[in-house]
Amino acid sequence: MSLSKQKPEPAHPHVRQVALPWKTPKPDVEDPRASALVAELLNSPEYRQADKDVAFLQQDETRGVRLQIDYQKAENLLGEHGIAQSIVVFGSTRIPEPGAARQALSDLDEQIEKDPDNAGIKTRITIARRILDKSRYYEIAREFGRVVGRAEGCDLAIVTGGGPGLMEAANRGAHDVKAPTVGMNIVLPHEQFPNPYLTPGLCFSFHYFAIRKLHFLLRARALVVFPGGFGTLDELFETLTLIQTRKIQPVPVILVGRSYWARAFDPDFLVEEGVIDPEDRDLFWYAETAEEIWQDIRRWYDRAGLRLTKDGT
Repeated sequence: MSLSKQKPEPAHPHVRQVALPWKTPKPDVEDPRASALVAELLNSPEYRQADKDVAFLQQDETRGVRLQIDYQKAENLLGEHGIAQSIVVFGSTRIPEPGAARQALSDLDEQIEKDPDNAGIKTRITIARRILDKSRYYEIAREFGRVVGRAEGCDLAIVTGGGPGLMEAANRGAHDVKAPTVGMNIVLPHEQFPNPYLTPGLCFSFHYFAIRKLHFLLRARALVVFPGGFGTLDELFETLTLIQTRKIQPVPVILVGRSYWARAFDPDFLVEEGVIDPEDRDLFWYAETAEEIWQDIRRWYDRAGLRLTKDGT
């Protein structure tokens, strides 16, 4: 007998010549109850594979796992799409493009004509006029998205919370020039839709605010903050706190619209009261136009002796 005949061939990686005993369930001919009993076991939620058992994954005890996968999915996809550096843009979801703001005011004007003594409508008209005035920031945010998206030799992606209003505008500007643009939605009790100007594959839905905030700043090269409310203030103050404590390296923080921000909060008062230091007041500044924002970011990196992007631009 030759040597080759004495040695067995490698086993097939998937196929067996003879099925293993557990390949088929116990037949009913052996026990009439067998198939029903097996079916009951297979349909039991306890039998589900852990990563396919949604009810199990939603328990309090598995929160750690959920935190991990909430982080990891976006991390993997951002890496696959080559998103290594970003400029984060925040601003109100309630400030639409000028045309929509004008239409909203016009609708209210029609209502007040029919009911001229309605105090509620009058209040809404006052607010609508203010929103219309601030809708100019939509165009500034959109232009800033274009400026970043078409910058030569720049691989910065515009990243926003993915919602409507001023964040939509920044995403839309990048979309206008066919640049990749990222949206990071958060699951809320009331349904939230992403804005339509996000790059497919770069629109994420997070369960945890903490993980979402982590992803905002992991790749951030600057934070640009347009007028906004609680959510905008939350991101602004958290970023300033992280820079103040050097938990993250300093990055440019630019507040767009001095007239708005001067009323929203008073950093000079905080310095005078001794609750922040004068140097903390200098962790941010104001700008009014898209080009000014962009030039301020580039100038900050030049003065810091750092590179804005990895390729040196």
